[in-house]
Amino acid sequence: MSGDANALRRWRLVLGRYAEPELPELGAADQRLDDVLDQVYGRAYGQRGIRRRPSKRGASLDASQLALVGWLRDMRALFPASVYETVQGHAIDRFGLTQLLSDPNVLAEITPDMGLLKALIAFKGRADPAMREAIRSVAQTVVDDLMRRIKAQVMRALTGARRRNLPSSRKSLADFDWRATIRANLANWNVERHALVAARLKFHGRARRKLPWTIILCVDQSGSMLTSVIHAAVMAAILSSLPSVSVKLVVFDTSVVDLSEQAGNPVDVLMSVQLGGGTDIGKAVAYCEQLVANPRRSLFVLISDFMEGAAPGPLLAAVRRLREAGVTLLGLAALGEAGQPEYDRAMAQKLADCGMNVAALTPEHFAGWVAGIIA
Repeated sequence: MSGDANALRRWRLVLGRYAEPELPELGAADQRLDDVLDQVYGRAYGQRGIRRRPSKRGASLDASQLALVGWLRDMRALFPASVYETVQGHAIDRFGLTQLLSDPNVLAEITPDMGLLKALIAFKGRADPAMREAIRSVAQTVVDDLMRRIKAQVMRALTGARRRNLPSSRKSLADFDWRATIRANLANWNVERHALVAARLKFHGRARRKLPWTIILCVDQSGSMLTSVIHAAVMAAILSSLPSVSVKLVVFDTSVVDLSEQAGNPVDVLMSVQLGGGTDIGKAVAYCEQLVANPRRSLFVLISDFMEGAAPGPLLAAVRRLREAGVTLLGLAALGEAGQPEYDRAMAQKLADCGMNVAALTPEHFAGWVAGIIA
């Protein structure tokens, strides 16, 4: 596309469909962008008494409250997180779209899914107070589904338990299974010596010993971290169910909130988070230092996009102190809408240089990593 054509395209998107008589029509891909933007900014023309031109697709937030969910999904799919947050803020502050989240009966008609949960968490701070229980109900349904889908896999990775009647290659006197050894060697009875020749020794399988561990989940709750916050809430609940494991859950932006008392209830966690604001990772890591009682039995997990809003010095210093004390460190990079890692790679490298393992892992793979540490 030539420079002039691209400039005309950009002006057409800025001015909206009112500019079509003077500017070229948009292609199919740009038409999607235009439609979702018009659902918010087209209202500005109406507020100034200008009659709105109809959309080619006929989409409108005015027609049905159910369209809000589709609009939010389109916004997330079509624009970067920073643009999505800006447009969402304009929709709420300038054009009063909070009214679309004021009717619990309408919300009850929508099938709960991850997309709806993300939308509600993003908006819940401005929703009508009467919506709180309706939002909680959606959160509970979606969280229950997530727990069913991943808990069994996660628990298998974390516990590694084996039944006692399974054979084992571990050769330990404490695990020697004399009954199984006799049965396996009956054919080796020596009549002359009146003795059993034990050519094949058998040992009991043993469940892995549950050592006391403290797992500290330090979760970035800035606006771009929504998917990771939901997964972190579910993982905190699963980890909390393990014997001999104490879970500390801390969420942060420029403030630090300790949700450790709620770590076993992911819905309570999600109803407590406040998305948005800046990011002071160093302040949060310094707070988590205070939660470490036994460094050699502590696992600190920083779940973030590593986009530090404060000076990086305090963050890097805190990570070095934790590492020198013997704490095992993991930086879990944020996953975007499509499941792809989205994080500041330069800061991630600095954290790695300070002794933190950095990776982008799904909940199942994260559980396998934890299992390798605490087994």
